[in-house]
Amino acid sequence: MTDLSATGPSAHDFSADGGCGCGAVRFRLTAAPLFVNCCHCSRCQRGSGAAFAVNAVIETSQVTLLSGDLEASLLPTESGSSQEVMRCSSCKTAVWSHYQRGGNKLAFVRVGTMDDPGALPPNIHIHTASKQSWLTLPSDVPVMLAFYELADHWPAESMARLAKVMAASG
Repeated sequence: MTDLSATGPSAHDFSADGGCGCGAVRFRLTAAPLFVNCCHCSRCQRGSGAAFAVNAVIETSQVTLLSGDLEASLLPTESGSSQEVMRCSSCKTAVWSHYQRGGNKLAFVRVGTMDDPGALPPNIHIHTASKQSWLTLPSDVPVMLAFYELADHWPAESMARLAKVMAASG
């Protein structure tokens, strides 16, 4: 598990690669994610074709596109706003999203597209009111019926990084 606490490795002592299903898109995370959400909302279930979606939240500036072309598509979210999903232009694999709250400053990278998805386990399970009944969640990870207050769960280092990126112009 990536240790995102102040006593763990620095956020920038981290690098991980990922890519799409056909291999045309390759990308690199150049910092540890701010936090990893496992979302069980019905929109994520439909969008992923699975029982949930696991997203590593990271500054977009810390995601480097190494190869391939991306195209954007808009999908609705549980809140009623939209998310911009970045997909491989060849195979259409969703590799990350930008949500309205963070705009293009934050990327929600699909953990399943990482070369080692096991290195980024969820820090929290969200929107579990619509979780599949046959799925048992681990007892050592917070579970929220809907969303949550970031400051109640994110490490101080992640909150500081978030404040910095949101304060930046552009």
